Amino acid sequence: MTSPHPPGATPPPGCPAHAPGGADGRPSDQPLGRPDPYAPLKLYGPEFAADPNRYYEYLRQYGALAPVEIAPDVTAMLVIDYRAALDLLNDTATWSKDSREWQKTVPPDSQVVPMLGYRPNALFNDGETHRRYRQVISESFELVEPHILRKKVRHAADTLIQTFGANGEVDLIGEYARLLPLMIFNDIFGMPDSYNERLIAAIGGLMEAASPEAAATADAAFTSYIMELISAKTAQRGPDLTSWFMDHPNGLSVEEVSMQIVLTMAAGNEPLANLIGNALSRMLSDDRYYSTLAGGALTARDAINEVLWNDPPMANYSAHYPRRDVFFHGTWVRQGQLVLVSYAAANGQFGETTLDQTRTGGGSHLAWASGPHACPVQRHALVIATTAIERLTAWLSDIELAVTPDQLVWRPGTFHRALASLPARFTPITPDQAGATPWDSSPSSSTRPEPISTERQPASAN
Repeated sequence: MTSPHPPGATPPPGCPAHAPGGADGRPSDQPLGRPDPYAPLKLYGPEFAADPNRYYEYLRQYGALAPVEIAPDVTAMLVIDYRAALDLLNDTATWSKDSREWQKTVPPDSQVVPMLGYRPNALFNDGETHRRYRQVISESFELVEPHILRKKVRHAADTLIQTFGANGEVDLIGEYARLLPLMIFNDIFGMPDSYNERLIAAIGGLMEAASPEAAATADAAFTSYIMELISAKTAQRGPDLTSWFMDHPNGLSVEEVSMQIVLTMAAGNEPLANLIGNALSRMLSDDRYYSTLAGGALTARDAINEVLWNDPPMANYSAHYPRRDVFFHGTWVRQGQLVLVSYAAANGQFGETTLDQTRTGGGSHLAWASGPHACPVQRHALVIATTAIERLTAWLSDIELAVTPDQLVWRPGTFHRALASLPARFTPITPDQAGATPWDSSPSSSTRPEPISTERQPASAN
């Protein structure tokens, strides 16, 4: 049996072969040599979250693909090479997105099933079915005018800033980045602000469920929200995504419409929240975003570009399954085997991408994936993230981290790159500072509106 420890290599914590054995903690009965293909590295837990790049570098010993464990007793092959990632993402003849056969091989209550389990939407289908679903999403989003979207983001940002502006401190993840995208989705899909709480509680419950029962309760709350949304738009159409989904020439059924809405809201929220949070973290940790020797302060868009290259909000995803046994970039992959693409590892193959490289267009990052399943609404995501950051830093111009950057904790998980919290402090702003707070931003209102609650309510209460 060969060891996954080559000469001079230090395995990351959690490496299956790095179990106690010899006096120095190394397996005493394993000679040095090539990595063991039967010892997948665990990509979940706090150790991986704290330093994923160390894991990716270690996995490069395998070549373009490496065996990993993404949940207890659930393994996958991870594409960590940039060229291999592009080849896979653009080869629909060899690779399928349909996870139904693979799903039969994992426990139905596995923690990865919500992310990888089949649904009749654009993410889990191929060919004509995929094209039909995706076209509805992409063409409907094209009807959302950028200036209208920016206005909606500013309104959502101001509403959230109202809840903590007078405090002088905030968790920018839990009180801002995780809430704002859902408020935008609630708006552009056609529901009034009074429904913000319900959507936030339902999605928050799905993400944070500590038991199957809690997950089921949150899922029921989300389903109820979606059904009310569709019912409202069946009764009366409006200038919103739900109405445009329903009236699209591709003629989706009510169930198909609901599945595309679920995909857009649930799958769109996590990357957007992480993009906003990771960019704010970078801005608050780097003095270049406040003063530079030439050209003035760096922008929110600069921070977003750096994040998309170096800290992609979804680090490992794009689940694919080969239609047949295939020898792919030096590794045999069996038919139906789960293969994930590591956008983070592929982007980082050549080291940290600098700001100058992102500005001069030195190559293309894979944070949006590539090929027929690349993110169909990249432009809208950038408008939301950029406007959210600019609005926050405009109101709270002296905002700074309340901890040192090395004290920030990353949330464990195979798929995402997300901070658990981002504590910050600033000079408090209050409604009596006329013209200097979000409460005075509307000329038709001189009083502070009722703020949205940022405390998660139990999903069952909705």
